[in-house]
Formats: sequence, C-alpha cells, structure tokens
Amino acid sequence: QVQLVESGGGLVQAGGSLRLSCAASGRTFGGYTMAWFRQAPGKEREFVAGIVWNTNYQNYADSVKGRFTISRDNAKTTVYLQMNGLKPEDTAVYYCAADFRGIQRTGALYNYWGQGTQVTVSS
Repeated sequence: QVQLVESGGGLVQAGGSLRLSCAASGRTFGGYTMAWFRQAPGKEREFVAGIVWNTNYQNYADSVKGRFTISRDNAKTTVYLQMNGLKPEDTAVYYCAADFRGIQRTGALYNYWGQGTQVTVSS
C-alpha cells in the first residue's frame, strides 16, 4: 500500500520561504514520477512541479519556475519542494502525488495522493 505523507506547510510572509516534504512508503519508487499539486479555495487543482525519481528529470509550472525547486532523497524516500520568494497567490493546500507514467500535469492521472498540507502566504 503506497502512502504519501506531506509536512512542512505553515504561515509565512510574502517573500519568505518554506520547504515541503513528502515521505513515500509502500513500494520502491525507482521508476515513478513524484509531483506536487496545489489547490486554492474556489480554484481547480493545479500542477506545481514534478520529478522522475530515477533520472532526476524535473518539470515546473510557469508560475513557480525560478522560485520553487523539487528534489528527492533516495535514502529517505522523500520528495521536497523548496519554495522561495513566496507570494500571496501561492496560498493553497499542497498535495504530493505519485504515478509510474512520467510527469503529467493532469492530477486525475496520478494514482496516489497524500492528505495535503496548508501553505498560507500573508501580504
């Protein structure tokens, strides 16, 4: 049973930084894609960033490119999202997702999801 557990959310002022973690368990993730999505109140869920576990290939939404960095730690089976230069429009619940089909920007294509962690950026 695959489990994804996010942590690291919180309240931060605009311009600040946060690092989200997604601890993955239940199988080996060598061929998997891990991704971060977010959903703000009243808005659709949107792709933020993705990483292919065994190649380290990364892909980012235009809205976060240059500010956010996705990475993974093989030993800890954990994926991170380092968020710098946060803006109020980054406020959302952030979700970790996993799938074996490569980086997809459509959330419905991911089989496994975490419970989410709230990120709030004050102006």
